[in-house]
Amino acid sequence: MNNLLQLLPPFERSSKVFQEIMKAEQIEFDRLAIDIEDLEKQLNIDTATWGLAIYERELGIKTNLNKPLEERRSVIKSKWRGTGKVDRALIKAVVDAYTNGGVEVGFDGRIIITFNDVKGIPPNLEDAQRAIEDISPAHLAIIYEFAYLLIKEIHEVVTLNEMEQIPLHKFAGGEV
Repeated sequence: MNNLLQLLPPFERSSKVFQEIMKAEQIEFDRLAIDIEDLEKQLNIDTATWGLAIYERELGIKTNLNKPLEERRSVIKSKWRGTGKVDRALIKAVVDAYTNGGVEVGFDGRIIITFNDVKGIPPNLEDAQRAIEDISPAHLAIIYEFAYLLIKEIHEVVTLNEMEQIPLHKFAGGEV
């Protein structure tokens, strides 16, 4: 309120009427500043909340308010990244939107996506699979490889620190 009072001529600063008017104006300016700050957050996918529905509508993504915000953000990022020539870099960029990196993409007549940094199946895998299916050529099979700890290795572990030192083995659908 003092800032607004300083804008008045000196004889009005001491007026109770003007002080009350400035107090009411300051409250409104503070509310407006909060609204502007919230609106600015909606302009960035990483900080958006209610604005995610707008991104989803624009990208043709079905809005699911029961899905965690991080998963919704991943779908939006993936959809944005998923345009252009389909190659390793594009597929990696799309999958990275769901996993924050740690993914390798290979081709041997099929698309092979290997998750290196996540143990087990990533939490948002279904959305990642849908995104990859949307951008990949229909004639190419898509193989997903995941990293797991083997049970025999867990039984040998005494402490969590020792467990973290065990190398992960890739699992592609059959053997552990």
